Amino acid sequence: MKRLVWFAAAALCATLASAADAAAQDAPVHLKFSHWVPPSHPVHASALAWLASIEKDSHGSITSTVYPAQQLGKAFDHYNMARDAIADITYMNPGYEPGRFPIAGAAEIPFIFADAKGGAGAFDAWYRKYADREMKDVHYCLGFLHDPATVHSARRKVVLPSDLKGLKVRPANATIARFVVMLGGTSVQASAPESRDLLERGVADATTFPWGSTVLFGVDKVTRYHIDAQIYSTEQIWVMNKARYESLSPAQRQVIDDHCTTEWASRISTPWAEFEAAGRDKIKAEPGQEVYPLTAEQLAQWRKAADPLWDSWAAAVRQAGSDQTVVREDLKASLRRFDAAY
Repeated sequence: MKRLVWFAAAALCATLASAADAAAQDAPVHLKFSHWVPPSHPVHASALAWLASIEKDSHGSITSTVYPAQQLGKAFDHYNMARDAIADITYMNPGYEPGRFPIAGAAEIPFIFADAKGGAGAFDAWYRKYADREMKDVHYCLGFLHDPATVHSARRKVVLPSDLKGLKVRPANATIARFVVMLGGTSVQASAPESRDLLERGVADATTFPWGSTVLFGVDKVTRYHIDAQIYSTEQIWVMNKARYESLSPAQRQVIDDHCTTEWASRISTPWAEFEAAGRDKIKAEPGQEVYPLTAEQLAQWRKAADPLWDSWAAAVRQAGSDQTVVREDLKASLRRFDAAY
């Protein structure tokens, strides 16, 4: 019996050693990771930690360089940049490309997610089932959310949905852009890094932003009125150039797969969620700022005003060839599983 145990242990050690040797012999790979937020943003730190873990688990065969702040291309272009191998991995916002990713757009409809911590897991676990339908020309890695965000206005106080009528609003994504237009406002498209400039020049009167990023991008310097309510979130996705992924060795692909998971989506989202939540108190402490809650009746008006967005989402999903009822029920089930429903 002792001899059998010894042989089993020896065989296990040999297998592990063989795996380590195979990893050590993998051809070195250097990945370019591109994103569009500044290095001070918590997603940048999360990306560095994620890539460091990949390097460690690949025994040093996969190294990387991060290009922040739109160094390799504009925020709107990051999906195509991964597809076209301008970067190997990119951080893209599906909401920046209206109509291109209709299923993912469900995450943009207001009043879905209670927070980003549970919401990230709920979104990723749900969407990875559908990502191949909408993102066929890249390798989907993971998806997460920013913490629920709100409306920040420079021109006048916005309390009710009707108050957006006549305002020029920089929306966070395509769905919020439709919402603004539905309510009589004008959508002024711009990425997050470009928002302050639009407000400062009067091209936009208001914007939709999460709290911490409002401070980080200097939007608080050019806005005064802030609704203290959780209105919407926006999905964020990391994708990889498909040919680059397929060129990796089996051991290296396994390392990437082990880092493209729902667990990692939650780990990446959590520091950002905490950062965004802290921004609310920072703005409240700034002189000249008005941060105001909504009454239950006012919030009910916002929720009712957002309901038609589900109809336009369903039509887009049907047109893309998917069953909107099944997709939405899957999302609801994922929200329940992660206790993330609004």
